[in-house]
Amino acid sequence: MKLKGLLLAACGLAFALSARSATFANGADVSWVSQQESSGYSFYNSSGVKTDPFVLLKNLQINAIRLRVWVNPSGGWNDGADVLYKAKRAAAQGQRILIDFHYSDSWADPGQQTKPTAWASHTLTQLNTDVYNHTYGILNYLKTNGITVEWVQVGNEINSGMLWPEGKTTSFSNLAGLINNGYSAVKAVYPNASVILHLANGYDNAVFRWFFEGVKEAGAKWDVIGMSHYPPATDWANYNSKISTNMWDMVSRYSKPVMVTEVGMDWTQAATSKAMLTDLLTKTKALGSNGLGVFYWEPQAYPGWQGYTMGATDASGKFTVALDPF
Repeated sequence: MKLKGLLLAACGLAFALSARSATFANGADVSWVSQQESSGYSFYNSSGVKTDPFVLLKNLQINAIRLRVWVNPSGGWNDGADVLYKAKRAAAQGQRILIDFHYSDSWADPGQQTKPTAWASHTLTQLNTDVYNHTYGILNYLKTNGITVEWVQVGNEINSGMLWPEGKTTSFSNLAGLINNGYSAVKAVYPNASVILHLANGYDNAVFRWFFEGVKEAGAKWDVIGMSHYPPATDWANYNSKISTNMWDMVSRYSKPVMVTEVGMDWTQAATSKAMLTDLLTKTKALGSNGLGVFYWEPQAYPGWQGYTMGATDASGKFTVALDPF
C-alpha cells in the first residue's frame, strides 16, 4: 500500500507539472521593480492601498515573470542577487519564471551587444567558456536557492548576434557556438527548461527567416522562438496581423513553439493598448500548444522612469486598463 501511495503521488506530481507547462503564460517583465522600490516608488491597488506589485500582477492574472540578467552591472541591479530577490517574490505568488540573459553589463539589443568589461579582451574560445560558466553559475545559484526556472533566453534581441564583434551575425558559425554553450549550460542545471532565442521586431518575417535559417544551418540549438512587439498605436492592427503571420510561419518552418517575450505601448494610450493586447492574446492562443505566452515589458514602470514611457502604470502608481486582457 505504501508503494502504491508513492506511485500515485508521483503520478499526481507529474500531471501537475504537465498541466502547469501547458498553461498559457500571461507574463510581465518586472526587472526594474527592485530598483524602483529602492528609489522610493510604491504601487497601489484600485482603491489606493499600497500593495506588493507581484500581488497586484497576480490579481491581474499574471502567472509568469521575466527577469533579465546582466554580468557585472553598475549598482548591482539585475545581477544574480537582485534576480534571486525578485524570483523569490514571484515564486511566492506561484508565478512561473523566465530568465533573460543579456551577456552584457547593461542593455543588449539589436543596436548594442557589448561584451562585459571582464570579457572584453577574451578570444572566441574564451567567450564560449564565459557564456557557459555565466549561464550555469546564475541558474545554479537560483536552483540552489529553491527557484524553478521554466524558460531561459540565451541572448536578448539577438537580431545582429551577441557579444560583438565575435558573435555578430556576420558569422553564424561563431554565434551558433555561443548559443550552444548557453543551451548546454541551461540543460545542465534545468534539464526541462525551454531555451528561447529572442529577436526584436516580431512583425518582420523576412528577418526571422534569415536569422533562423542562418543559425539552423550553423547547428544552433533552441526550443522556443521569442519575439518583441511594440506596435504603433495608430497602426497596431496591421502590426498584430504581421506578427501573427510570422508566428505561424516560424512554427511551420522550424516545428518550434513561439512566445511574445516583450510587448508594450505608450502608457497614455492605455485603451488602445488594451485593444491591441486583447487581439494579440487571441492571435497567440490561436496557435494552440505552439503559442506559449505573452509578456508585457515593465508594466510597473512609472511614466518616464529611466526615460521609458511604454509601461502600464499611471502617475499615481496604479496599473492601467492596458493589462486587463490578461
